[in-house]
Amino acid sequence: MFYSQNENELMEIGYTIGQKLIAQDVLILTGELGAGKTTLTKGLAKGLGIQQMIKSPTYTIIKEYRGRLPLYHLDIYRIGNDPDSIDLDEFIFGQGVTVIEWGMLLEDNLPIAYLEILLEKEGDGRRLTLKPRGARFETLLAELGNH
Repeated sequence: MFYSQNENELMEIGYTIGQKLIAQDVLILTGELGAGKTTLTKGLAKGLGIQQMIKSPTYTIIKEYRGRLPLYHLDIYRIGNDPDSIDLDEFIFGQGVTVIEWGMLLEDNLPIAYLEILLEKEGDGRRLTLKPRGARFETLLAELGNH
């Protein structure tokens, strides 16, 4: 579990995680509106060496960025009840890292292995709970515990 007191700390947590990500890693970001999902993604992107400005893909559904690895940033809030409207496999099994905001809306369409990051407002800050699914993400969580 991590705790951030402000946006800069939240991006720093994302940066730390982003540095350890490898191709085909999938992260599911869960939290209410304004919990910091896009802010965390900005940090993840920096950890992947991405210099572009990261914006929420709420209206475009998918944004792709180039860095050490491609970052596929998806917000499926608007298509949660119609996951077939996009080809998730193209991203999940691609050469990059996939970050899916509101990913738990996909439930049965999620890959077997992923890292869910639950962001919860706590006072003025955010509490992040990392829930690994699969050996790859158990290992990642152990590495993060030693950063």
